[in-house]
Amino acid sequence: MKLDKRLLGLLRAERWLLILIAAISLGGAILIILQARLLSGILNAVFLEGAGLKAVVPLLGALLVIGVLRATTTGGVEVFSGWLAVRIKHKLRQMLLERLLAAGPACIQQENSGELTNTFINGVEALDAYYSQYLPQLVISAIVPFAVLLAVFPLDWLSGLVFLLTAPLIPFFMILVGKGSESITRRQYQSLSRMSAFFLDTLQGLRELKQWNRSKDHAQRISKAAEDYRRTTMSVLRVTFLSALVLELVATISTAVVAVQIGLRLLYGLMDFQQAFVILLLAPEFYQPLRLLGQRFHAGMSGVSAADRIFALMETISPSTSSPLASAPSFKAGDVIRFENVCLQFQNREMPALKDIHFELKHGEMLALVGSSGSGKTTIANLLMGFIQPQEGKIWINHRLLNEIDLTSWRKQIAWVGQRPYILHGTLRENLLLAMPAAGTGELEQAISLAHLNELIAALPQGVDTVLGEGGAKLSSGEAQRLALARAFLKNAPIVILDEPTAHLDASLERVLEESIVHLCAGRTVLMIAHRLPTVMRANRILVLQDGQIVEQGTHAELINLNGYYAGLVQGYGGRA
Repeated sequence: MKLDKRLLGLLRAERWLLILIAAISLGGAILIILQARLLSGILNAVFLEGAGLKAVVPLLGALLVIGVLRATTTGGVEVFSGWLAVRIKHKLRQMLLERLLAAGPACIQQENSGELTNTFINGVEALDAYYSQYLPQLVISAIVPFAVLLAVFPLDWLSGLVFLLTAPLIPFFMILVGKGSESITRRQYQSLSRMSAFFLDTLQGLRELKQWNRSKDHAQRISKAAEDYRRTTMSVLRVTFLSALVLELVATISTAVVAVQIGLRLLYGLMDFQQAFVILLLAPEFYQPLRLLGQRFHAGMSGVSAADRIFALMETISPSTSSPLASAPSFKAGDVIRFENVCLQFQNREMPALKDIHFELKHGEMLALVGSSGSGKTTIANLLMGFIQPQEGKIWINHRLLNEIDLTSWRKQIAWVGQRPYILHGTLRENLLLAMPAAGTGELEQAISLAHLNELIAALPQGVDTVLGEGGAKLSSGEAQRLALARAFLKNAPIVILDEPTAHLDASLERVLEESIVHLCAGRTVLMIAHRLPTVMRANRILVLQDGQIVEQGTHAELINLNGYYAGLVQGYGGRA
């Protein structure tokens, strides 16, 4: 039996639904027995005792009521089973989303985006059949045959013994077949996951594939992945159909054994007709739940295969902090952030990302990080936001270690503006309110004005309620950056992290945003990752990074006078730092 402890653990809060399904199943089993007895009694009265219609009308009425009640119980089990599956899937998706949000982008970027999407959508959806079909059917298969046995043994111990001996054959063959198909089912899910991930990654990189004229080669790889999935799916279907045939054959032969031994005893007058007919009516009902369980056994295997990937992913992207000790204090005048001999090395990389990083960022100071790509600038920002933890060294917020405070409360004090701000498939208003969901109309209008978004909103067909499309398809690069700045204004956080917000804009667009950036930084503590010289020159202090180390620090003028690495960068980029 496919009873995964992790999946059963999700039932704790919803066990009342499973108990309700069990109670309805027990009621349905009692109705099955009553229906068989009534039908047998009616036939016996009419055909053997010569009773008229008037005599059996009450029995026919009772039979109709029982039939309606039985249909109601069947429908009730399906409704509550579906409800159980919906609640569990919602709960699991919420858990997975909370774990993803807690892990942060630095951890998530190590995962394949297509596979993450497939797991979050198709992986969780694969559990629907496990909770709506397999588990309820397992409960029914434990209750209905047992109730039928209790009803049959007093009537005829021999028939009861046949039931008792043949019933385990179906679960036995089900498990036997399941052992062989388990690996095939796991391969099928892995093939689907790989194909989905590969296809999504292809769509995301379609522009680059066309630019480099590699789209046809990639199409062949997609075709190969689809063919692999088709072959594994056909293997699963082959095993499913063969196992269904075996289980149906076992159930049919078992029913035939009961029918033959009852028929022989009826023929020799060793058994009463009404007693025999009740048992014959109950025989198919006894084996039916076990047969359905065999059919839904593969749903159980698919659910466990999906669960393996879901829980493995949840373990991989475990939150970067555990048991926070206290909320982060408000970052105010006189406070300081200090990196103390911080070292970090990512897996599968020979060179350290950061080595002996030591600096301070005081309240109200603007600190710029400068260096070539891969020098560790963004890694420092991720460390400050708590998305990753240093392997050596400490990060202090005044006199408290960053890993000893609640990161959620700490991140509320940070506004981040990146190179490519992500825009959800929603309205402009919804995208702005991501920064501060409780913001009022006045606060929203002020943020829009400070970020110079008024002209954009006036041009949109539905203004601030215009749907922007996935990734901000309706916005230019400059408009997307203005939206990101509006978010930062709306959040009104004391700390601002600017990760090259104008890196991919031309000079004219940069000048448009320059005023907004200056206004945003005024009176705030700013950590700036920048390449452009005008941006860097505004910083109170500049840290120059090379290969994960701070090689120079000071003001722009001081570093130029040193005529070292920074001066070389300025000269090499032709006016860019």
